[in-house]
Amino acid sequence: MTGIVIIGTQWGDEGKGKATDQLGERVDYVVRFSGGNNAGHTVVVGDEKYALHLLPSGILNPHCIPVIGNGVVVDLQVLFDEIDGLLARGVQADRVLVSANAHVITPYHRVIDRVTERFLGKRRIGTTGRGVGPAYADKVSRMGIRIQDLFDASILRQKVAASLEQKNALLVKVYNRPVISPSAVADELLSYADRLAPMTVDTGTLLNDALDQGKVVLFEGAQAHHLDVDFGTYPYVTSSSPIAAGACTGSGVGPTRIDRVIGIAKAYTTRVGEGPFPGELLDEVGEKIRQAGNEFGTTTGRPRRCGWFDALIVHQAARINALTDVVLTKLDVLTGWEQIPVVVAYDIHGERHDRMPVTQTELHHATPIYEYLPGWSEDISNARTFEDLPATAQAYVHRLQDLIGVRVSAIGVGPGREQTIAIRDLL
Repeated sequence: MTGIVIIGTQWGDEGKGKATDQLGERVDYVVRFSGGNNAGHTVVVGDEKYALHLLPSGILNPHCIPVIGNGVVVDLQVLFDEIDGLLARGVQADRVLVSANAHVITPYHRVIDRVTERFLGKRRIGTTGRGVGPAYADKVSRMGIRIQDLFDASILRQKVAASLEQKNALLVKVYNRPVISPSAVADELLSYADRLAPMTVDTGTLLNDALDQGKVVLFEGAQAHHLDVDFGTYPYVTSSSPIAAGACTGSGVGPTRIDRVIGIAKAYTTRVGEGPFPGELLDEVGEKIRQAGNEFGTTTGRPRRCGWFDALIVHQAARINALTDVVLTKLDVLTGWEQIPVVVAYDIHGERHDRMPVTQTELHHATPIYEYLPGWSEDISNARTFEDLPATAQAYVHRLQDLIGVRVSAIGVGPGREQTIAIRDLL
């Protein structure tokens, strides 16, 4: 039995897709267990660059079966557009399996997402406008549409009509928008049913059987710990559980079936959207990091907010997710700095905090306290062993490892598949 979870330890965009893709060569199943097409993974294979939004990154490995779990919300148009785009590029993308219990993002979810953000104005959350939050809201309100509903036209039409009865009143009376036709929505969803039927499975049974047979199952998180709806910087979070525990509820396997939890941490910190970010650099230094790291969203293209490595947020993620290993990505981006600051504590109203504060109010008022580590000027993109790194780069990694309390098992030194230093075997 080998169940492995990969999660982000910051605010997303840490490089989970590359890590999943690399491990995917040695695993049998890769499972997306949360989120929707508001997430994005960029994977570079040779000269080819792939931007994945809904599909598991393991789809690029022909011997790996990609699975979309019940914890994901699925925009069917995006799903099939992404599959067709990969097929056109010669990728065997027609082996995707989807949970019958996964919820569907409908056209009205996308509309409500966009109009709600505009209505909130300065209080907006910073969503991608892709309907993910409203789909999860319907799921929790027990008004959602599931994949399995598309195979019973009568049930689907009843559910769509019931959901839109309330939503159309909201759209017309609050947002001054036209009504949405239940019949048109149901017709659009039903148009996917024939293609979807052979892909639809009971993922709980599928994955537990695979683990019973000694298969390797990799659970790929979207977003990251600090975007978790419970443990993130609420309300500036996603609407699902991208933490390690979410792998169980989002796929149908129990916690005792998980053997390792691998956290992905960028060698500095970025964030997209609204919300607190104590170490954010709003000057030319932040812009230099953004340009050097190409910090623009895979899905949205939005520029990411940048700052130095924040040990407090990764340490908290390490504890709550019980990380066994950390993969440190984009270390090459820090090449050329004479000194590299690391956030080791916060100052909040004159008091030092060595751990994340309890309340959101405190986090909003946190000022970073830095420790300054010597940098390096050597090009490290061709390093393939830890000893290939300059002594100061090695010291930087060791210091981060001490601060977060988890061993660093691999280091990314570039975007390519081969540009990874493996210190310990992650399998």
